[in-house]
Amino acid sequence: VQLVESGGGSVQPGGSIQLACVASGVSENYHSIGWFHQAPGKGREGVAALTGSGTEVKYADSVLGRHMIFKSHPKKTVWLRLNQVTPADTGIYFCATREGARGFGSEALKANWYQHWGQGTQVTVSS
Repeated sequence: VQLVESGGGSVQPGGSIQLACVASGVSENYHSIGWFHQAPGKGREGVAALTGSGTEVKYADSVLGRHMIFKSHPKKTVWLRLNQVTPADTGIYFCATREGARGFGSEALKANWYQHWGQGTQVTVSS
């Protein structure tokens, strides 16, 4: 299993940026995908996640209504669009995956639920 994130960069406060997570070695409709944010000097926090089927989606309360997670077929890409960004959104964004969706409702925003991780992509929000 390999995950590769891309799309990071610099963005001004209030702007938007879209991140991509391309997965290989996974079953597109079986593996759950999550996005995590690691702010400078802090641990990884779950941002958003969706099941392989795309029927269940979960967001952290802090980004609900602002960021969006979605997937595109058939390239096994899961996107995270960051909207109305603030300096607090600065950090490294990681995507992660695990087989299946058992426990998704309660575990999908927890880092230890996932089996595989990408290397991350840096987002810097600054004017």
